[in-house]
Amino acid sequence: QEQLVESGGGLVQAGGSLRLSCVASSGLLKTNVMGWYRQVPGKQRELVATITPVGSTNYDDSVKGRFSITRDDAKNTMYLQMNDLKTEDTAVYYCNRWRDDSWGQGTRVTVSS
Repeated sequence: QEQLVESGGGLVQAGGSLRLSCVASSGLLKTNVMGWYRQVPGKQRELVATITPVGSTNYDDSVKGRFSITRDDAKNTMYLQMNDLKTEDTAVYYCNRWRDDSWGQGTRVTVSS
């Protein structure tokens, strides 16, 4: 019954922007701390940003000032606005409940130089 579906990834040049979306099961976003994660093959998955049910946010230092996590409870959708993208941001991005070890397919972001 719990489901998270990511979308919005793609190929973008360095300095460009992308907006990722995560459609969640009804009520999930307003009752859980949520996060955007990313993973590069051969590397550990890392937490990029979190948002609490009351809207408090936290960002990894590598994306602070460039990325913004938001959500729309009425639409059951969480977003990750990514600006000033760098080649180091290339990864598969996932949305999930904080500290949940069950993962979906994610959405791939490729930043070219």
